[in-house]
Amino acid sequence: MNVRMRFAIALIGPVALAACASNQPVATPPAPTVAEGMTMTEKGGVRQQQITVAATVESVDQKERLVTLRGPDGTSNTIRVGPEVRNLAQVKRGDSVVATYYQSVAFEVVKRSEAELGAEAVTGAARAELGEKPGGVGGQTIRLVADIVKLDPKNKQAVLKGAEGKTITVDVQRPEVFDKVKVGDRVEIVYTEAVGIDVQPAAK
Repeated sequence: MNVRMRFAIALIGPVALAACASNQPVATPPAPTVAEGMTMTEKGGVRQQQITVAATVESVDQKERLVTLRGPDGTSNTIRVGPEVRNLAQVKRGDSVVATYYQSVAFEVVKRSEAELGAEAVTGAARAELGEKPGGVGGQTIRLVADIVKLDPKNKQAVLKGAEGKTITVDVQRPEVFDKVKVGDRVEIVYTEAVGIDVQPAAK
């Protein structure tokens, strides 16, 4: 089972793996899809990625709260769904469980007079209402303001110094980013990630 399938299964809720069981497997869901892009601006840029993974419900043990899922690679795995996941009774054989993961990283060169060194994070989550199909969404946004103290285009890395003089090394995915910055620049980096889980009824 590949990483993306494990990711989707894990997102159903806090789970524990149980024994696999599937006598009559349902249809295998489609392969994961990946959409990504990079946009450059005058003073920075934004990189985005979205991964969608689907699994099909093969069986549900309501008493033990066990759900057996069939992944895109054809393998089956059974997970134990925690009590914090609402509306398990709504899940039926043949339903699709779709996990969507979104990530973006934006950076911009800013004036020192306009942004102080520091970091902050904001998180949020929501889940399905009672009586609906299980599902939910959660995410977080991290904002970091730091000074560039070293650029290493060969190894695709940059060293940033933040508040209290602490330094961190970050990977630079796209080489054109090095054309936008120089040592001594102050940059604002906003990292956003979100995960959504949606259970869709089986096709009739």
